[in-house]
Amino acid sequence: QVRPVESGGGSVQAGGSLKLSCVASMYAYCRSDLTWFRQGPGKEREFVSSIDTDGSASYADSVKGRFTISRDNAKNTVYLQMNSLKPEDTAMYYCKKRVSDSNYLCPSGSTYWGQGTQVTVSS
Repeated sequence: QVRPVESGGGSVQAGGSLKLSCVASMYAYCRSDLTWFRQGPGKEREFVSSIDTDGSASYADSVKGRFTISRDNAKNTVYLQMNSLKPEDTAMYYCKKRVSDSNYLCPSGSTYWGQGTQVTVSS
């Protein structure tokens, strides 16, 4: 696999839920940060949520309390559970993997982006 692969996007009404998945198996044996970004129509790409290998997570203020990030290291997968969706959550959602280990097997700082999955929330 040369890049992460996102899935789970779709169209929902406001108040609905979606769960995004991202498989990122490159350098699976290295510690890494997995991050979700999004880019709405006419907007710049913005941070949504991130989780490190140990499960420490962070969120943008706009999604706190509504989105939950998790990861399954055995499956090289990161998830984004999105609840109480709003029209302003409409965007292309991208997954990014950043290798955080630094040794001869793990290229610290190497970054890989997926191609995105579209989320559309109607009012």
